[in-house]
Amino acid sequence: MLQELSRRQILRGAGTGLVGTGIAALGFGESEQALAQAVRPFKLARTTETRNTCPYCSVACGVIMYGLGDKSKNAHSAIIHIEGDPDHPTNRGTLCPKGSALLDFVHSETRTKFPQYRGPGERDFKRISWEKALDRIARLMKDDRDKNFIATNQDGVTVNRWLSTGFLAASATTNETAFMTYKVVRSTGMLAFDNQARV
Repeated sequence: MLQELSRRQILRGAGTGLVGTGIAALGFGESEQALAQAVRPFKLARTTETRNTCPYCSVACGVIMYGLGDKSKNAHSAIIHIEGDPDHPTNRGTLCPKGSALLDFVHSETRTKFPQYRGPGERDFKRISWEKALDRIARLMKDDRDKNFIATNQDGVTVNRWLSTGFLAASATTNETAFMTYKVVRSTGMLAFDNQARV
């Protein structure tokens, strides 16, 4: 015996079915989970796993990068997949939209991969070594501090200030590293100090 359905009951049933289908399509259904678990091991089977920190903000989420290469001499591995590190205490495997798009960041053609220098009056940047870049930064900082260091104020009170140079710290660090950076920068007398995460 067929039961007559009202228009409201039909709409309610259709809405329930639509919600269920939508939830399953978003990856919450059992079939999607089973498929993902079956595909994932094959996708990452021959890759090398490397743990790192997301470079974007001060949360410092842990990521796992998967590189694929033949591991022969002088061969460079290509990163094919990046995901959140489930063992990391900060994010426990989750990533924000920027962290989820790290693969595009890694493969970007405009990403800076080495230090460059443009001298006074020059138009183009030239690639230099890390040693040369760090030596130049240290030399310029030392010269500027020697020239502009303020040991005492006008009342003769010791202030030990260096006001002509500022420091912008990296955001993708642990709290301990950030604290040590703060202490080192403040020990030089520098007052203009900030963290990249606030920029």
